[in-house]
Amino acid sequence: MPQLEGKMDWHTLEADEVLLQLESSVQGLDSEEAAKRLTESGPNSIPDKSHRSLLYMFLGQFTDFMIVVLLIAAVISGVIGELQDTIAILVIILLNAIIGAVQEFRAERSMAALGKMAAPDTQVLRDNQAVTIAAADLVPGDIVLLDAGNIVPADLRLIDVDDLEADESALTGESHPVNKSYEQLTDANLPVADRINITFKDSLITRGKAKGVVVATGLNTEIGRIAELLQTEEKVKTPLQERLKRFGRYLAIAILAICIIVFVAGLLQGQPILLMFLTAVSLAVAAIPEALPAVVTISLALGARKLIKHHALVRNLPAVETLGSVTYICADKTGTLTQNKMSVEKYLYNGEIHQALNNSLPELGLAMALNNDVTDKDGSPFGEPTELALFEAALTASYNKVNLETEQPRVATLAFDSIRKQMTTLHQSKNGVVAYVKGAPEKILAQCTQAFNSGAVNSFDSELILQEATRLANEGYRVIAFAIREFSSLPEASEPEKIEQALSFLGLVALIDPPREEAVEAVNDCLSAGITPVMITGDHPGTAMAIASRLGISNNNNELLTGVELKEISDENFANKVESIRVYARVSPEQKLRIVKALQVNGEFVAMTGDGVNDAPALKRANIGIAMGQKGTDVAREASDMVLLDDDFTSIVRAVRAGRRIFDNIRKFIKDTMSSNSGEIWTLFLAPFLGLPIPLLPIHILWINLVTDGLPGLAFSAEPAEPGIMERPPRPPEENIFAHGMWQHILWVGLFVGGISIASQAWAISREVTYWQTMVFTVLTLSQLFHSFAVRSESASIFKIGLLSNLPMLGAITVTFLLQLAVIYIPFLNDIFHTQPLPLYDLIVCLFLSSLVLLAVEFEKILMRRGIIYTSV
Repeated sequence: MPQLEGKMDWHTLEADEVLLQLESSVQGLDSEEAAKRLTESGPNSIPDKSHRSLLYMFLGQFTDFMIVVLLIAAVISGVIGELQDTIAILVIILLNAIIGAVQEFRAERSMAALGKMAAPDTQVLRDNQAVTIAAADLVPGDIVLLDAGNIVPADLRLIDVDDLEADESALTGESHPVNKSYEQLTDANLPVADRINITFKDSLITRGKAKGVVVATGLNTEIGRIAELLQTEEKVKTPLQERLKRFGRYLAIAILAICIIVFVAGLLQGQPILLMFLTAVSLAVAAIPEALPAVVTISLALGARKLIKHHALVRNLPAVETLGSVTYICADKTGTLTQNKMSVEKYLYNGEIHQALNNSLPELGLAMALNNDVTDKDGSPFGEPTELALFEAALTASYNKVNLETEQPRVATLAFDSIRKQMTTLHQSKNGVVAYVKGAPEKILAQCTQAFNSGAVNSFDSELILQEATRLANEGYRVIAFAIREFSSLPEASEPEKIEQALSFLGLVALIDPPREEAVEAVNDCLSAGITPVMITGDHPGTAMAIASRLGISNNNNELLTGVELKEISDENFANKVESIRVYARVSPEQKLRIVKALQVNGEFVAMTGDGVNDAPALKRANIGIAMGQKGTDVAREASDMVLLDDDFTSIVRAVRAGRRIFDNIRKFIKDTMSSNSGEIWTLFLAPFLGLPIPLLPIHILWINLVTDGLPGLAFSAEPAEPGIMERPPRPPEENIFAHGMWQHILWVGLFVGGISIASQAWAISREVTYWQTMVFTVLTLSQLFHSFAVRSESASIFKIGLLSNLPMLGAITVTFLLQLAVIYIPFLNDIFHTQPLPLYDLIVCLFLSSLVLLAVEFEKILMRRGIIYTSV
């Protein structure tokens, strides 16, 4: 096997030189040499990277800082005898470990999907004979035979071409098939999309035949390099994971300080060491919001379930919340923002632009229908996308190819080639034979001597028509010219130069891969939500800008950057410029990945949408990858966090709304539980300094923690979205979870709850009642329930949103209130919880004192709405 140093620029070599370098020939390799090369080069497949065991992934989840803190809390809870609390904590930890392990397992499935894309077998020349072999057995130097409908089994340098077109949209982003040639190219730095003498692994041959020599197999192919990127690219953490990680650190420090302060304060007051130790430890357990992971998981799961109804499948739960923080959406043009289907939009004939065909020039409709190789396949039209668009446009105007071919049967064809850039079909007609010609405007117009108008010659200005064709091309259209020539009989010579001359110009047809109708509205919604949409495509710059303008993404050429220009920019300069670019054209997979990384360097949270193989590395690197479910490849789906099942771009906007609502609700839970815990801390901390006994027993602290952080905490996940949630900018990714006045709220509410609790204690002791501790216990519990009601909205009054707008919360608070009454009034529970029944009068006093928390928070909201104090989210 030849030893080739580094990567060769095969497209810059003549076909004979390629064969020479590979020590092959047009007859192919012999079987013995092929077997030898297979041993040396390995199979033509995407190798599976080594798998970690599920057990290893599962155990790795317990290294997370928050999980470690929860494990310590579980151990402490078990030591002091609260086995039920220990079990609850361990169940929550187990649930989170499973979710984390499943998340890590996704990356390996991405590689498996890449492997499945390989063509199962292919035709090659071995021993100078055409044989069918497994695609995995191909080796460099093999001669492969390609035909329409084949999947290209490896990267091939073409050596013989017969009207070949390849659909490379999944790899390069091109929205229409590429005409292929075997001619040598001179530019070594050509983008993949412009290397027309090479066909790439996993492309689809849409028309023609060819022979090609294998120049790369397995991981050395273009798609193989993408596979390597998927193996090496690490997944970044979501905003929620980062915020909870920081929250866990702060909480651990606070817990340690609390334990020491309360323990020392009790000892200074003369309390027993064992009692103070249990009290401090119980308070530490209560201060950890064990329900937080469950609230996060349930909130994300409920959000994901709702999104399925809107045809959005979430594959990675934290991604739901990530969408709420997204500042940039990098969207692939083909198939994501556009329909990935060519469509005729404009015509130029009789000297005017038309939006549709009419009866003034029936010959143009005839030419579109008859000069066309679209066939019927299983009851549906099948063919190359441009011809399909022409066929459907003609059919819409009542030019039915099947019916017309019975009247004007085809008698000869001059197939399209990349040199002539045109195709001619000859048909029997009433007056003899008519030739319909279509192709590149500059070629067709050069062969026209007049314009055709229902048989009459009119003024013909080829330069003016060519200018119009150029204008349409600059607007992003693919422009096809049509012409006609009539013969008295079938020409004897079928050479193109004899037939494709002295033509009569019929018209221009402008085609485009149009934007999705729903995408225009979705882009506007993104802009109103403070999210910057960016188009990234492998297509032509003119086409990219045309689509971007129609979508409302950009109409400024200064906001366009091509792949060639990007290649010349250093990472530092690009990082400074990236936020001013809205459209990228002619980019490679590596460059898409570079764009995402540059945005992330600038502190942006990036969502990447796409459907092709070329999008997979960027989908994985992005903070959230969004794949198309219908037209998307398996590779893109496996690398993504979310799949749009209906390929509807507007589903992203719904997901953004869901993500923002979920994060708001998680914030509300943290605000509620930390304020409640703060109240307990201040009560235990201040009472000894005021000469009062320790107000609560360890069992009281654990009970308050269980009932107020449990059901009410989970009920926050059902809270409706805040008013105007999609009219505010994205939350800054680096923003602290305690921003927008949360830490101030936690502080003053804790002091307020501690104040009314100690007041109830002092009042009860002054009356010399024995149930004073039960009163403090009850005030603390009920004040936290009233607080849960109050913080259901960041700024709107609870009296405005109503109690019935979140029925789970109403039910949770009702159940918790009844449980508290049971602890107070059921005798056997009195023994367990060391409580005493309260007289009705004292219970009413407890309710009154606790309700003051609700009124105080409502007053805070009034000040926030008037801008007097910190603003809401």
